[in-house]
Amino acid sequence: MDPRRAPVSIFNMVNDDDDVEPPPRINVPPHVVQSLHYLSLAFRPREEPKINFRRPFSPQFISSRGNEYFCEIDEEYLTDRFNLTGLNTEVQYYQYALDLITDVFDLDADDDLREQIEKSARHLYGLVHARYIVTTRGLAKMLDKYKKGDFGKCPRVLCDQHPLLPMGQSDLPNQKTVKLYCAKCEDIYNPKSSRHASIDGAYFGTSFHNILFQVYPALVPEKSIQRYEPRIYGFKVHATAALARWQDARREEMKDRLAKLGMDPGFIESSEDENDESDDEVDDDKSEPLEEEAAPVADNASARMDTGI
Repeated sequence: MDPRRAPVSIFNMVNDDDDVEPPPRINVPPHVVQSLHYLSLAFRPREEPKINFRRPFSPQFISSRGNEYFCEIDEEYLTDRFNLTGLNTEVQYYQYALDLITDVFDLDADDDLREQIEKSARHLYGLVHARYIVTTRGLAKMLDKYKKGDFGKCPRVLCDQHPLLPMGQSDLPNQKTVKLYCAKCEDIYNPKSSRHASIDGAYFGTSFHNILFQVYPALVPEKSIQRYEPRIYGFKVHATAALARWQDARREEMKDRLAKLGMDPGFIESSEDENDESDDEVDDDKSEPLEEEAAPVADNASARMDTGI
């Protein structure tokens, strides 16, 4: 046996001379790949720096990389039990996590338990943060970060680098990751950084960005009326044709929905087709008697020929 040859195992039992077909290549659309990427970020544990239990929790949490979207919660708000109503059932090791956030933690625990308590403290801080930022003090702090552009700029070219606001698509944790809202184009975008893309959207809630502009109406920008106009060699693409294609697509969707409900669409095209079919049937009915009437004439002629007339 050649010592230079790799030993045979279940993983290399195929001979080099055998024709092994490569596995078929699957073409996945780009939008599916992007959706799977952000979905993996939503359920992937974030790599957070360790918290020093001997130092205040909030400054460490806010200064950590990836937590730039958060603002510091006032100690008075954290110590008011009314503001924490219902969170004890949402967070594991709730009391220990609250003690860590309020800097009164003195439990002598092992490393594994400390890690679990630290994770629960981060989650609890995020849930309290969603409630705090809709208060007067919280709105003022988030407004200051919004004016500085700490949440990023709108990637849409026609929005001219308008600042963004963080928002959630669900108030329930572990459902959706945080998104960024642009008040100028009124659309939402994914964060550029993977550290920000993995933040739970429930830490900001679904109402914060709307409440901010209700409290500060002067910040509401003029809506972007500029739209990209497709052109070919400087000439605009025919708008009427695009509108007609859009109307046809909507009409077909409406027909499909009505057909599933067992209802007659009643569109003009359908009635015209039915009228055309009914006209064809009438023409067929009129033509059939003519053929029947012509038949006796032929029989009379043949009879005359037989009698010699």
